[in-house]
Amino acid sequence: MPTISSFYGILIRMYFFDAEQHHVPHIHAQYQGQQAQFAIDSGELLARALPRAQTRLVQAWIEIHQDELAAAWQMAVNGLRPGKIAPLQ
Repeated sequence: MPTISSFYGILIRMYFFDAEQHHVPHIHAQYQGQQAQFAIDSGELLARALPRAQTRLVQAWIEIHQDELAAAWQMAVNGLRPGKIAPLQ
């Protein structure tokens, strides 16, 4: 599972061929051992949870990088390594 970005201690990842579980394009976020999945198109929390402040950071990052995330998703579900996406600054 490639890490496509990291910021403020949060790792953002995408699994290869990961279109089955949620049936929507999504990312996996990890912070201090906690994990959550977020929809790319809306930033909606799909599963698990992060602390509130980190959830807001991830959702802001998704909003800024939605087009890049959609392109990375297409690559990942086709088994290609998605590129890196700029961190939240």
